[in-house]
Amino acid sequence: MTDSQLIREIKDGNVELYAELMARYERKILNFIYHMLKNTPLEMMVEDLCAETFFKAYRSLHSFREVEASFSTWLYTIARNTVLSEMRKQKNASVSLEDSGYVPRVQAVDALPEETMLRQEKVSMVREAINNLPEKQRSALILREYDQLDYQEIASILGQTVSSVKSLLFRARSSVKMQLAPYISEPIFDEYEGMKRK
Repeated sequence: MTDSQLIREIKDGNVELYAELMARYERKILNFIYHMLKNTPLEMMVEDLCAETFFKAYRSLHSFREVEASFSTWLYTIARNTVLSEMRKQKNASVSLEDSGYVPRVQAVDALPEETMLRQEKVSMVREAINNLPEKQRSALILREYDQLDYQEIASILGQTVSSVKSLLFRARSSVKMQLAPYISEPIFDEYEGMKRK
């Protein structure tokens, strides 16, 4: 069943199908929240905020209209708003992406210990650089590089135009590269998660 068919069934009273809809997006939403959450205790909050996102989506499913956005775009928007709301509540906490325990898939198979250590150090530096971005740039970069969303979806989630999203991404990538420049003497980071993309 497509998302649209599932949603129609759920709206018609087959609420048990919501579990299937959740299963399709839970990992993506969890990963998005891991990347977005900067100022809350991640071990305690990520799963809770993911659950809250799906609860809010379920509660508002009757108002969801496909003509305005796809379900995934609508769900990412709810997740982002839920995270931003929690970040405002937890302003005094200081937890970065580094503490999330999430490591992007970049480790080479059969890598030597030195190579593994260098790769982990690079990943850590990239994560820190992303954490330092302004919220909208960080959101745009995460949605594009990690979640592989297209410009139109990102624009809908962030409430921006497509050209604004492209501008946000350009500034985000430039900032990440500038932050990493003092630590590298060659373009080794360009391959990381599509950073070389124009």
